[in-house]
Amino acid sequence: MATGKFFRQVPLPEQKSHNDDVLFPAVLSPTCTTAIQLSTFKEAIGAHKPWLESILVNTGAILFRGFPVTSPSDFNDVVEAFGFPEFSYVGGRVPRTQVVGRVYTANESPLHLEVPFHHEMAYNPDFPTKLFFFCDEEPEEGGETPIVLSHIVYEKMKERHPDFVAQLEEHGLMYITIHGDKEDPSSITGSSWKTAFQTDDKKIAEERAVKKGTKLEWMGNTAKLITGPIPAIRLDEASCRKTWFNSLAIAYSLPASERQNASAELGSGDPVDEDVMKDMLRILKEECVVIPWKKGDVLLVNNLTVLHSRLPLIKPPRRILASLCK
Repeated sequence: MATGKFFRQVPLPEQKSHNDDVLFPAVLSPTCTTAIQLSTFKEAIGAHKPWLESILVNTGAILFRGFPVTSPSDFNDVVEAFGFPEFSYVGGRVPRTQVVGRVYTANESPLHLEVPFHHEMAYNPDFPTKLFFFCDEEPEEGGETPIVLSHIVYEKMKERHPDFVAQLEEHGLMYITIHGDKEDPSSITGSSWKTAFQTDDKKIAEERAVKKGTKLEWMGNTAKLITGPIPAIRLDEASCRKTWFNSLAIAYSLPASERQNASAELGSGDPVDEDVMKDMLRILKEECVVIPWKKGDVLLVNNLTVLHSRLPLIKPPRRILASLCK
């Protein structure tokens, strides 16, 4: 059984200081300088879980580096050691493939494409509260997963664009996505409705859409999904801070040819100001933290308070796996 101080916090040059010198993200490594076993790591997670959860609340994300997590199966064991309930990806907008247990591929779009900042499944009334990522294959160059504190984005946007933020808080957002009956592997939003609802039966897809608070309209074999209005600004109860909880960056970073497949508008029906969106993208880039992946890294993200993205891969390989938790 793991005893004593098993974890130590280590600094990385990429971290940023927020909230009275709290480093974002927290980075934890083993205190022991000799090799440890996966079973010892799992026991330590159970023994220190309240402390680890408090760090997650205070910092928004924890990077576990230097632990003996070498395979998708190991990663699955680590996720299960935390004991968080699994979150079903039914209604998700991107293709994901189960690898083992609770472990899935992350966004399967071409790795040379950027995935803009978002809270996972912010376009749904129901969304995961925590995300795990695992570096199975370390990128040679590029392919990082930037993260940014959502309350900072909210505060910057409110300072620069108070009228727009007031509209968001009053009306929320309406998300509209178009899904064919086949995958489009060239797009970051290219999942079919069959993948999104994990069925090839239209009736079952309709039933599952309703459960997710989504209106489904058929255009032949193509599905138009309309969700909302749902809040785009949320209050995080643990920190008592408002967060920029939406997927606007995805909708306004897509190539013009794809925008009709994934768009967002104010819940009032009014369009979103393009200039405001450009400034939002600048804020996200300025405030984010980008830490290069290392083989075996496990990143635990508080999905309620932190947005994440994916930078284009410059030199392969890269394999990042994910697991979603309630």
